Amino acid sequence: MAIHESTDELLVDIKLAEVSYLRKFYLSQEKKILGGAAFATFLILWELTGNTFQWINPMFMSAPSLIFKAAVEMFRSGDIYHDLYVSGVEFLGGYFLAAAVGIPFGIIVGWYKRASYLFDPFINAMNATPRVALLPLVIIWLGIGILSKVGIIFLGAVFSILINTRDGVKTTPVNLLNAARSFGASEWMVFKTVVFPSTIPFILTGLRLAVGRALVGVLVGELYAATAGIGFMITVAGATFQTDKVFVGVLIFAVSGMIGMELLTKIERRFDKWRPQVGASE
Repeated sequence: MAIHESTDELLVDIKLAEVSYLRKFYLSQEKKILGGAAFATFLILWELTGNTFQWINPMFMSAPSLIFKAAVEMFRSGDIYHDLYVSGVEFLGGYFLAAAVGIPFGIIVGWYKRASYLFDPFINAMNATPRVALLPLVIIWLGIGILSKVGIIFLGAVFSILINTRDGVKTTPVNLLNAARSFGASEWMVFKTVVFPSTIPFILTGLRLAVGRALVGVLVGELYAATAGIGFMITVAGATFQTDKVFVGVLIFAVSGMIGMELLTKIERRFDKWRPQVGASE
């Protein structure tokens, strides 16, 4: 009898341990589990609505299986590779040009008061201006080739980088600046050892935000005037009611943006400790 009771208690302890383990696992992975479940439910409902029961005409709303089939066919035939190459060249050209201009110019405007007085009105005005409104002018100046797309991507991305960099320099804790100067550090040493390190998190934030702006620039530029690219592919597919191909293009933009922003977010987190704390300059 005692052995039986001991076995039952052992089984109960094992079950409690399993429940405890599952609970801990769920709590540690709750974000991924709930996110994955929501995404899977959405895909199932979309598939049932758009393909299985066809409650909505596939011409107007495709389904995941049809989109996947279209994507496989496009990659298998090789039709999409040239469009990916063109859009990739445009994105990288505009984005890295924006970083090359926005970071040093933002540092200058944030570091020198007179430069701030001179350029801040123009920076704020251009940042408030929809870049789409400038697209006709950019095309007039640079033509309908890749240069015009690089130009609109540059305009879309540069101000996120520039403004974040400028604000990062301006929010450098005053007590750190005073401490460095009290030890006789030159302006260059102050900038190199205090200002620039505290500005890096802001620069990375600007680069992360600029990814989305740059992708919008790619899409808008290719929708308006282009002969190749993912945006151009979306335009052609939409005009011929190939909804599945439209969704393939949209997903390419979405996945590219998610990957780029996730990578920069991880890099940004590594430098979070360098970010000035609220009240540090008081």
